[in-house]
Amino acid sequence: MPTEEEQHRLNAGLAEVPRHVAVIMDGNGRWAAQRGKPRTWGHQEGARAVRAVVTRARELGVPWLTLYAFSAQNWRRPADEINALMALLIEFCQKERQLMMDKDIRLRVIGQRDRIPAPARFAAETVERATRDNRAMTLQIALSYGGREELVSAARQLVADALAGRIDPEDVDESALSARLWTAGAPDPDLVIRTSGELRVSNFLLWQIAYAEFVVDPRLWPDFGAADLDEALRTFAARERRFGAVRAPVR
Repeated sequence: MPTEEEQHRLNAGLAEVPRHVAVIMDGNGRWAAQRGKPRTWGHQEGARAVRAVVTRARELGVPWLTLYAFSAQNWRRPADEINALMALLIEFCQKERQLMMDKDIRLRVIGQRDRIPAPARFAAETVERATRDNRAMTLQIALSYGGREELVSAARQLVADALAGRIDPEDVDESALSARLWTAGAPDPDLVIRTSGELRVSNFLLWQIAYAEFVVDPRLWPDFGAADLDEALRTFAARERRFGAVRAPVR
């Protein structure tokens, strides 16, 4: 008899799933504007899509899911929009904590924690502590996150460690840098999904997505749901991943 996860995969037409899926959740503002609503309303609807995608990823047995929720550059947005986003983060942590406990999901926040307002940071860190022993899936939320900022932070740590004699400059390699990223301990994404049809990475996981496959979905984020995640995973499953190698000729 197949397990529950295996049955969900079979129903979705999937033999297996990526180890790590990362999502650029784009289009909340445009979705709201198309309906004559404020951008904050779009973010509220986008939060519903988050729940649907997290739930479906867990059903399918995806071990790692990273959601790009708020970039380091998003602090340039109007104050009322930022405040609404931080309030949504608090609401998400309060509402979804039990779901994460029930589904054995660990929450992990990556980004510039010191820039996140104290109430929102406290809410996220409370759920992090509560779910730290969960193992079925790790949900990484990128908050005040930027790939360039992450690389600068890692470089500073390497310099500090070298000056303190904790590491020899000759020993600095990919592993040493990766260990100092905010994502340390996480596998690199196999698949990056971007909604809204935009063709850019927007400063997201610049180091980690070197060999990731990309699926660009034309739907705006609030319209993206469980079936759309299934579709993206089927597209990924049909790809041939080479990691820079040349495919051996068929004999």
